[in-house]
Amino acid sequence: MEMFDIVDENGIPTGEIVERSVAHSKGYRHRTAHIWIARKTNNSWQLLLQKRSQNKDSFPGRYDTSSAGHITAGHEPLESAKRELEEELGIKALDGDLEYADKFVIDYSKEFYGKTFIDKEIAFVYVYTKDVDISSLKLQEEEVECVEWFDVSYLNEVLRPPTDKKFCVPIEGFDIVKTWCEKKDNV
Repeated sequence: MEMFDIVDENGIPTGEIVERSVAHSKGYRHRTAHIWIARKTNNSWQLLLQKRSQNKDSFPGRYDTSSAGHITAGHEPLESAKRELEEELGIKALDGDLEYADKFVIDYSKEFYGKTFIDKEIAFVYVYTKDVDISSLKLQEEEVECVEWFDVSYLNEVLRPPTDKKFCVPIEGFDIVKTWCEKKDNV
């Protein structure tokens, strides 16, 4: 049973803990870690996106953040980010391999499989820039169908309304990483 810390608007645990299913059925705010794998090729940045497994409880079969997951009660964002990278993609990151970029709020309600899914999260965003050979990744089958590189400029177009239904990338997270890439170009 997965347990989450209920958090305030800044992502700080309140001391209350709730089950995952309750967090999403009642809309309790909790934390997630979002990891974006970025690489510079020629003069453009690319992001590695994962295609979500068809059996996911939200957005099955759509391209999403490189790796993301809930932060289990009592855990911290960075340790959760490293765990998600290893579980979903087989990448063993060290503390210094992940650069904290920012955080953003996710707040929506949708119906999946006839049930209401309420998502209220504070998402902590990290960027990973070590070399990644996608052919050697160990994908977690129940989570990830495949991965693919996409140019940031292309994503900037298809993730804006009207959005391409091939993707479920949170635009706020993408904008944080896009800004991060632009800053790296100006250093």
